Amino acid sequence: MHENISALIEKLLPPNVAGMLRNSGLAGAHNGLSVYLVGGMVRDLLLGRLNLDLDLVVEGSAAEFAEALKAAYGGKPLCQSQFGTSKLDWDGIKVDVASARRETYARPGALPAVSPGDLKSDLFRRDFTINTMAVNLLPENYGLLIDMYGGKQDLEAGLIRVLHDKSFIDDPTRIWRAVKYEQRLDFQIEPHTLALLANALPTLDAVSGDRIRHELEKVLEEELPEKALCRASGLGVLQKIHPALTADEWLARSFRMMRASSHPEVHVKQAYLCLLVYRLSARQMAEFAGSLNLPTAWRQMLFDVAALKTIFDVLGYPALRPGQIYSILESYDKTALQAVMVVAPNDVVRERIALFLNKLSGVKPLLTGHDLLLMGVARGVKIGQIIEELRQARLDGRVNTRDDEVSLVTALLAR
Repeated sequence: MHENISALIEKLLPPNVAGMLRNSGLAGAHNGLSVYLVGGMVRDLLLGRLNLDLDLVVEGSAAEFAEALKAAYGGKPLCQSQFGTSKLDWDGIKVDVASARRETYARPGALPAVSPGDLKSDLFRRDFTINTMAVNLLPENYGLLIDMYGGKQDLEAGLIRVLHDKSFIDDPTRIWRAVKYEQRLDFQIEPHTLALLANALPTLDAVSGDRIRHELEKVLEEELPEKALCRASGLGVLQKIHPALTADEWLARSFRMMRASSHPEVHVKQAYLCLLVYRLSARQMAEFAGSLNLPTAWRQMLFDVAALKTIFDVLGYPALRPGQIYSILESYDKTALQAVMVVAPNDVVRERIALFLNKLSGVKPLLTGHDLLLMGVARGVKIGQIIEELRQARLDGRVNTRDDEVSLVTALLAR
């Protein structure tokens, strides 16, 4: 019996997305091209989960189909890749369109060599059976579920299963995705797949730091990333990034605290990264950053975490004034500060970092550089020095109004 899920599409997807799928099928039919919805959206439709990542596969030219779709229904092409895929912005919806293809791998960790294929070969190149299902979008078969590799059966059984024994060898980054999907969906990695994963761990060494970083970022973007990280740690996957890394209940608790206390200016994904490496030494953090080829800003953020760990005694000094707290902390990355605040060793340090993030960092003098020029301050570094003096005075409560600031500047100039 052939299952049709068009009713699910209409029920679960926003009207504009469902309309996009119907229009895609019409555009394909008008141009003699078979068009299918594939991947995560199909999986999540069957699970009753909302997923707006639209991936279409065309048996033919993806670029020609994208142009036909644009001509018939509007939209803006965004980019094309070396793998024969196109990205289209259709009424604010991002749509990935790919030509059906097959892939071969010259060696573990290498990018695939791509050649034209049909739907069957395109689905076979995917990572896990639950991601191999497709939906026909052509009008005469709209909504027809295509399941060539037992994806629906594994979905119902809650299993993550590779399609063949060389899957992790061909693409070791699938190891990270197996853990991510298992924990996101509360599934289990099927026993034979788990054995293949364990045997393929050494192949992760052949994968570039950029690709591993990409997979780690995807994990950190999960709703509860600590689940996948703890599982990865237990399987030895996390330690392939750096042997000193570990994910455990301490990390899980720290992530929960981060979500509960996050400051608006903090990037939560990057704060998770800070917590992941918090227990590493400064040298180990540098090794970690190098192995993943982290962007310069991210490296500095991790180095700030290492530096903050060395000033807890200073920051905990009983008699610190607000202005001194500001001076100690103002040069540090705010995401690093948020992460360190969550796991700082005592209440005084935590409270002072929170005070800086929530109040002190936003304190500014009412007088501007232009005002100082009108008061007779010469252009140059003196203006910056006086602005900073005004900030310190405001932080410590020595000035409260604009008139107070004018009086302080007048006194400074008189000296």
